[in-house]
Amino acid sequence: MTTSPADAFAATRAATPLVHCITNYVAMNVAANTLLAAGASPAMLHAAEEAGEFAAVADALTINIGTLSPSWVEGMVAAIEGARRAGRPWVLDPVALQVSAYRRDVAMRLMDLSPTILRGNASEILAVAGDSGAGRGADATDSVAAAESGARRLAGERGCVVAVTGAVDFVTDGARAVRITGGSALMPQVTALGCALSCLVGAFAAAVPDPFDATVGALASFATAGEIAAEKAEGPGSFGWRFLDALAALDAAAFHGRDRVTPA
Repeated sequence: MTTSPADAFAATRAATPLVHCITNYVAMNVAANTLLAAGASPAMLHAAEEAGEFAAVADALTINIGTLSPSWVEGMVAAIEGARRAGRPWVLDPVALQVSAYRRDVAMRLMDLSPTILRGNASEILAVAGDSGAGRGADATDSVAAAESGARRLAGERGCVVAVTGAVDFVTDGARAVRITGGSALMPQVTALGCALSCLVGAFAAAVPDPFDATVGALASFATAGEIAAEKAEGPGSFGWRFLDALAALDAAAFHGRDRVTPA
């Protein structure tokens, strides 16, 4: 790594990147608030008639397949093509691709459009890699460790950064790999935080030139804010707003003494 998580967070906040988020209905508000708390500017639009044009203007694009429909897929493809023409990074979150043939087909179609970063839970990454795994809806029932080998292979074959998130995150570009600790057990109890993380990864990718460093920085910042929020949270409800406050207040000092990134 050439850019530390603290420096990556500072660069993202200084850049105020415009992030085009095509995400699901459940996640839109949470994702937008998460980006605002980190200092980024969110935009939620998905119509094919404008998505390609807007993606070329935005600093990064994030695609989440949580609530699919044919018209949304058209918008996703148009946005990806616009981002690629403009040289913008884009992030794919293949939510629950293992639950239906349609969802798998869409996810793999988008994978063929060469995402800069792939971010998912262990069951999702196993499914993209073509490995057997479990999974119930958008929830992972596989361990992050079980998906590490597939993630390394995917990163090498696809030329992208792969992030497997869970109790201990794993990030690889096929050559480098790290694990990231932190966060809180309350995080899975707050809907759409994982989806919001994918959008945050897009913001970091817009500000940090190395997609690997950008991904690690986003995940470490997310984990740090989660750890801070959990210190006074009484449950998932209070954790949700405390997390946004912690992310908004994050600064370089918050990373000191929280050495959560280790080589894998």
